[in-house]
Parts: sequence; C-alpha cells; structure tokens
Amino acid sequence: MKNVFVTLCLIFFNTIGFTQTVDEVVAPNYIRSIQFYGDSQENNGNPILRLGEKITLSFDDIIGDEADYYYTIEHFNYNWEPTQLAKAEYLSGLDQIRIMNYQNSYNTLQPFSHYELNIPNQDTEGLKVSGNYMLKIFNESNELVFSRKFMVFEPIAKVAVTIKRSRDLNFVENKQVVNFSINSPDVLLKNPNETVKVMIIQNQDLKGAIKDIKPQYTLANELIYRYDEETSFWAGNEYLQFDSKDLRASTASINYIEVKELYHHFLFLDRSRDTEPYTYNPDINGGFVIRSLQAQDPDIEAEYVWVHFKLKNFEPLEGGQLHLFGNFNNFNLNDETRLEYNEDSGFYETARLFKQGYYDYKYVLLNPDGSLNEGFISGNFDKTENQYQVLAYYRKLGARYDRLIGVGTANSRNITN
Repeated sequence: MKNVFVTLCLIFFNTIGFTQTVDEVVAPNYIRSIQFYGDSQENNGNPILRLGEKITLSFDDIIGDEADYYYTIEHFNYNWEPTQLAKAEYLSGLDQIRIMNYQNSYNTLQPFSHYELNIPNQDTEGLKVSGNYMLKIFNESNELVFSRKFMVFEPIAKVAVTIKRSRDLNFVENKQVVNFSINSPDVLLKNPNETVKVMIIQNQDLKGAIKDIKPQYTLANELIYRYDEETSFWAGNEYLQFDSKDLRASTASINYIEVKELYHHFLFLDRSRDTEPYTYNPDINGGFVIRSLQAQDPDIEAEYVWVHFKLKNFEPLEGGQLHLFGNFNNFNLNDETRLEYNEDSGFYETARLFKQGYYDYKYVLLNPDGSLNEGFISGNFDKTENQYQVLAYYRKLGARYDRLIGVGTANSRNITN
C-alpha cells in the first residue's frame, strides 16, 4: 500500500508540480532551407503573428525520395511549459495531418523534395487563442524530425519601445538598452508583478531573449520599464553577407568558384573586426532570402552550393570554439557551423551547404561553459543597426494559460542617450 501511495505522489508531482519546459528539436542535416513566417514574411525562423494571420512553413529534404511528413501544433505558456488547454480549446480543425504540398527539384545537381505547409488549410482551420506555440514535424514512423516555435498575439495592449545607450560608462559604446512601456486601456492588468511577463528579442534570435523582467512602476494603466543593465544587449556589429544567386559569377564576397559534384563558392578571407572602427554596412540582421538568377521558381530550381569560409584570427580561444552564426539555421550551433584551424593556411575554415540566395552571417565564440560571445570577432558598437521586439504576456488570476496581449518593435537607428 505504501508503494502505491508513493507512486501516485510521484505521478502527481511530475504532471502538476514539475512541468518541464520544452525546447525546439534541431533539424537533421538532410533537412535544409527551413523558412517559417507569417503574412508579412518578417521574423523568418520563429515568427510572431497576429491572431488570425496565415503562417507558412517550407523546407527541403535533400534525400529527395518524396518522404511523408506530418505536423502537429501544441500550445505553451510563457516559459514554454505545456498549457492545461485541450487541443480543441486552442485549435480549430485537425492536426496530425500529412503535408500534401510538395514538389521535386527540377534540373538541379543536388536532388531534393521541397515541402510547403500553410495554416489555415482545409484540415487545420486556424488558432483560437494567443500565446506561444510549437509546430512539430514527424516522419512516417512517427519520429519527431524537427520543431519550430512561434508566437501569436492579440492586439489588446500597446507596447511602446525606445532604444537607449547604456548609462554605465564602461559600456556606453558597446551596449544598447531597451526601454518600454505597456499600456492597456481596455483591460486592467491587476497585480502586474505576478500576472504580466515580458520577453525582449534582438534580431529575431529567440535563444538570446531577455525574460522575467518586472515593471518598475505604474502610471494609471501604463506599466513602465526603464532599466539599464537588466534590459541591455551587446550591440554587436553589422552582419557579413554573401550572395550566391548567380552560380557562375564571383562577386564582392565570392573570391572564386569551382565545379565538382556541386558548385563550390570560396568566399574572400574574413578577419576580426573587434579592434577596427565601426563601418555601417546594410544587412538584414542575420536573415536570408532564397533566390536564383537562373531559376523561374527558386523553390525547386535553385541549386545547392558548398560555401567555403576562411577567418583570420590571432586571439587565443582558451578552449572555446569559433562558429558561423545566423538565421540560416535559426541561430543554432553544431558541427556544421564549427570552424577548424588549418595549419597549412593558418586560418580557421569550414564549408557548409546553402541553397542559392542572399545570406547574412557572422562569427561567434562558443565558450567552454556554453556561453556565447557574439562580439569576440565582430566587436560591439553602439551605432550598430539592430531590430528589437518586446512581447507582453498576461495571465489573470485563475486563468489556465498566458495570453500574448501585445508586441512592440523598435530599431537602434533611432538610439538616444
């Protein structure tokens, strides 16, 4: 009897008291060129869309065997813990449906199958509530292949965002501070220290978001957040870029081209920029765009190209690793993005398979403790152009999930003291 009681207690606390947060599953190396966005096609990667807006997912399977893929949608709270809502409470229609919209590549050296999923569709009519969601893709053996987070908001609160320089003189030239306010004229945000939660995102990188910030004070229906260190980001530097839209032409970023089993693009040598003066160079804040001059339909006619990177670095890594970084793989670091030191050339080098297009990238240092130093190679400059988003969540007392009630955006081009 005692053993039964202990077992029941463990089940209770595991399901109620110790709900675990859920992370994204990174796509395997045969899944490429994942694009995930809403109607505006902004926030490609982990989109933030208004309730009722269409969402699109596309990806390539470079095995090219027309494999069957299925999708499910799950709802989560602010901290990415599963909510208590039943599926029928947040989803109209069905999921666990096969992705039927796919095409095989046409006239490419690298064969692949291109898949596209649009929601709403004839099976999945749409989402009913705001909050955090995860789209999961399974294969025909019901194995999870990859997953992507996205956020859905309802425009209840107005979130006003401004970007400031740091008030700490040690970081005034290296950091950017996000100040903001949340104004909710129609919904009274009671006990905001407990019921209101925020997330601050720089350049669509959800993994580096700042969370769990409390309002400093309240003016009528407006919550004020005017922190300095607590809401500051390293400013970074403008991204580097390359454009492989023309397979056969070298450019300002592509040094030379070779043709083997696939095309190989060798980029010019990159170097450390942390000690150089800041220079404005327009970028798309780590994003990418699939395009090809030779293709009428880039989705199925764009080639896959091996892109070769070389980096000149003299700073000791002290056990760390240098990696490529960008939204081309949703800011994930893995063996594909790691640079290795080439004793013959004296440079750090790597090569990665990219679908033709325009790509932003930069080099970052992964420290032995798992922390990320994005400015180790690029430097940090307060003049850097960055895009910021502030997400405001609210759960009134007794509610069963966190609503996303407002989203505010700002760009550091308008930074002030």
